[in-house]
Amino acid sequence: MTVVLEPFLKNLSEKIDAANRSLELHDPDEKAGLADKCVNRLVEAVGVSVLVMIVVVIFANAFSRYVLNYSFSWAEELVQMSMPWLAMTGVFLSVRRGTMIKIDYFFKKIPAHYQPIIAYFGHSLNILILLSMAIVSLEFVFLFGGDEALYVSIPTGFSTSALVWGMAGAAMAYFAEFFRVWKHSNSEKKIRGAKK
Repeated sequence: MTVVLEPFLKNLSEKIDAANRSLELHDPDEKAGLADKCVNRLVEAVGVSVLVMIVVVIFANAFSRYVLNYSFSWAEELVQMSMPWLAMTGVFLSVRRGTMIKIDYFFKKIPAHYQPIIAYFGHSLNILILLSMAIVSLEFVFLFGGDEALYVSIPTGFSTSALVWGMAGAAMAYFAEFFRVWKHSNSEKKIRGAKK
């Protein structure tokens, strides 16, 4: 059995490492337009800033607690309030870049002329769900967003509004993808019509 698999397994770890490295170093926005790149870079900057702030606060609090025997009472609350912003920037970027978890295997098994219809339905469903979640999140912000956080003394709406922005942004990104699929299928129909 190993003799049969040996040609496939030879240098497998090097091949996997090379594939991973190319994915990690690949610019996800290389085919995007200038406006798309600017939006993605801005959202990336927000996400990275939030992540850096979370890491600094956690390490500073841990250092202070174990070395100086003093703990910042606001540290945990600030980290918890920042997490939704980190998550929503990631969701937004993954939708914009088409890296959301999906199963293309079954989609590719559908006959080509039905694929755009299924894609329209999927994108429409995603848009509907995300907009519904944005509306529910907005209602939540209106109800409880004015409450002050206990230790950091800022409104909890700072944290929960990330859900509104993230869901609405992801819905807009899906709408842009819906439009791209629609435009692509229309151009293919024109090309097929011109060939006849």
